[in-house]
Amino acid sequence: MGQLFRRIASLLGLNSPMVYAYPALDITLLGERYFHLVGSIHMGTIDMSPLPDVLFEKLREADALIVEADITSSESPFGQPEPQLPLAERLSAAQLEQLNNLCDELGAREQHLSTLPAWQIALVLQAQQAQRLGLRAEYGIDYQLLNAARHQGKKVIELEGPQQQLELLQQLPKGGIALLEDTLTHWHTNARLLQTMVSWWMENQPKKFTDALPSTFSSALYDILMNQRNQRWQQQLSALPPGRYVVAVGALHLYGEGNLPDMLKAGIPH
Repeated sequence: MGQLFRRIASLLGLNSPMVYAYPALDITLLGERYFHLVGSIHMGTIDMSPLPDVLFEKLREADALIVEADITSSESPFGQPEPQLPLAERLSAAQLEQLNNLCDELGAREQHLSTLPAWQIALVLQAQQAQRLGLRAEYGIDYQLLNAARHQGKKVIELEGPQQQLELLQQLPKGGIALLEDTLTHWHTNARLLQTMVSWWMENQPKKFTDALPSTFSSALYDILMNQRNQRWQQQLSALPPGRYVVAVGALHLYGEGNLPDMLKAGIPH
């Protein structure tokens, strides 16, 4: 009888949660679909390599690795940007001054950024902030998983791909000025958030990853970049055939309001 109850619980995705020493959780959907959801950080430190043995074992047992996009290609998807208005016409005087100060701090050239779309300026600043904190792309969790999957001969499935991600950014209202404004407003908060997420991978003892995290997006931007993408991913994952999958998405997609695990569980019939 106990085995029957456990089998029913498994079918409904109600198993007692396995605790991992890194941000991850398991979800089972009807139709024998088993997901190991991993909270990835796209840039990491050298101490985050190699990945935990448990995660390598999960990948060995999986039928496929699922990522937001295959980031191992050296080709840039950005292409040649459309001509943009001067930054002085896109930012307030205070924001422009902060941007200039950050460029001085980071060793970036403001004139090189001034011709870029606002969303691309935000991404450049965020990447340089991560580098100043000692993070590198080759130690990112999804990058390491992609290399391990290829070494093991595993199938790789993209939820979006670089081109779709680029199109999402290009479709942000007003050239993505809200993303740049949020990056400037929450500059120091974002640094602390990066350090928090790195600590999730650096600590050897299991811990609670669901503590309240600071928000670095406005509500409208959060809906576009988090909620709507989680909804699309939930539909894609729910449509997969039976099998075992390791799913690596940005860590913030696993926690907070409208997170991906909750959406997956909400789709399980009761």
